[in-house]
Amino acid sequence: MDLPSSCMVVTGFGPFRQHLVNSSWEAVKEFSKLGLGTDTVVELRTLQLPVDYREAERRVARLWEDFQPQLAVHVGMHTSAKAIFLEQCSKNRGYQDADIRGFRPEGGVCLPGGPEVMVSVVSMKAVCRRLDIEDVEVAFSGDAGRYVCDYTYYLSLHHGNGRAVLIHVPPLSPWLPASLLGKALQVIIREMLEDSREAQAQRLVGRKLEPH
Repeated sequence: MDLPSSCMVVTGFGPFRQHLVNSSWEAVKEFSKLGLGTDTVVELRTLQLPVDYREAERRVARLWEDFQPQLAVHVGMHTSAKAIFLEQCSKNRGYQDADIRGFRPEGGVCLPGGPEVMVSVVSMKAVCRRLDIEDVEVAFSGDAGRYVCDYTYYLSLHHGNGRAVLIHVPPLSPWLPASLLGKALQVIIREMLEDSREAQAQRLVGRKLEPH
C-alpha cells in the first residue's frame, strides 16, 4: 500500500435520542477552529455523521475512498462519562440498539465474516501516558460500547487498515464546555498523529527487511 496522504479526517455525530446537542460534534467544531497547530502540515477535514448505521457506513467508505487520510479520527459522545476515553479496539458483533431511524444491523454484525476484533495502529495506552491535559481526565478503554460510533470505528479500521481511532467525550456541562473539549481534542489528536506516524514508519522498515 502507498503512503497515506497528508490529510486527516475528523468526524463527530449528530443528535440522537433525547440528546439534541451532541457534544462530539460540538467538540469537533471547536477543534476545527484551533487546527493542529502551525508546526503540523496536515490538511484537516471535518464531517458530521448521523447516528444512523447505514448512512454512517456509506460515509465512512466514501471518506476513505475520497481522501485516503493518514488517520481518521472519530469522536462520539459517551452519555454517562465524566472523562474522555480513548478506544483501542472495536468489536464486530453485538449491535442490538436501534439507531435514530429504528434500524439495527442484521444479526447485530458490522461486517459479515470480518474479524471479531479490529485494533487501531495507534497505541491508546501510550498516548494516554504522554497526555497531561488541565481540567479534564483522559483514560484508556477497551470497550467502545456497540452503538453507531463503535460500528463506525470498526468499518473505518477495516477500510483504513487500522489507521483510525475513536475518542469518546462526555456530554457538555458547565465544567466541560465545548471549548475545553476542543482544546483537549487538539492535544490528543496531535499525540495520536505522532503515534500513527511511528507505527507507519515501523511497518515500512519491516517491509524493507522482509526477504524478497
